[in-house]
Formats: sequence, C-alpha cells, structure tokens
Amino acid sequence: MREFTLEDVDAVYEFSTCSDVMQFTGDAGVIKSKADAENIIREVWLAEYKRYGYARYALVHKDDNKVIGFCGVKYEPELGCPDIGYRMLPKYWGQGLGTEAVGAALTYAREVLGLKKIIGEVVEENVASNKLLLKLGFCHTETYEKDGFVINRYE
Repeated sequence: MREFTLEDVDAVYEFSTCSDVMQFTGDAGVIKSKADAENIIREVWLAEYKRYGYARYALVHKDDNKVIGFCGVKYEPELGCPDIGYRMLPKYWGQGLGTEAVGAALTYAREVLGLKKIIGEVVEENVASNKLLLKLGFCHTETYEKDGFVINRYE
C-alpha cells in the first residue's frame, strides 16, 4: 500500500466504476468520469493525508504493480473516529488479499499512527467483508439502516 498520487486516476476510475466493487458502498455512482476520479484523489485522499496524516491508500498488487483498489483508515467526523475500509477489483477477490491488506492497515493505524478506536461498517449483504472484520478481531456492536442499506458496525 502507498499514498495515492494523481497518476492513479485511471486505476481509481476503473475500480470506482465497477458495479461489482461498488454494489455495497454508499457512494456508488459518485465517480462518473476520470475528472471525478482525479477530484477524489486531490480533494479527499491527498487533503486527508495532509489534515489527518492518513487516508485510504492505493492497494498495489505485488505481481504486476497495478493499483487494484484501496485500503486504509479514514477519519469520519460524524463518528469522531477512523473507519477501516477497502475495495478491490473482482479479479483479485477470494485470494486473501483483503485480509492481508486490512490486517496490515490496522497494524499500521494502531502501532504507527497510534489510533485507539477504529470502526468498520459493512452492508449486511456483504458476507465476505463481514467475515473479514470478525476474522481480524472486530466485534459486532450495532446494526442499523441507512440509505436503504442494513449496516453492521464493528469495533
């Protein structure tokens, strides 16, 4: 994982416009163009690196050095704490990469950044991501509905 750069526009556009990747997110359809992808990189991730010292990181596949998604913590002002999140292209699902990336991001967040409380929120239908958080030691704390989704919250 590494910080995003503006050179990642094509990759961000690719995973952000993939319906399989976006089906369980609350921001499907936000990125409709490469200009939108550039805006997310510039106005969200690069800005959050400066403001908080962390944000989502580019998830780079080791074998081909391709950006295949993102992983990392993002500060959520309405929650008063960071949220762990990840996305990756379907071609890379089911290979343990999500577990590896989220585990590494959590270790970094706790040991290097010193973050004490990190939450994870997952759409109930996203069985794999719910299992992933439980596997990594999160505990289910709440289920609620938002924007037509049933969300499980983990701490």
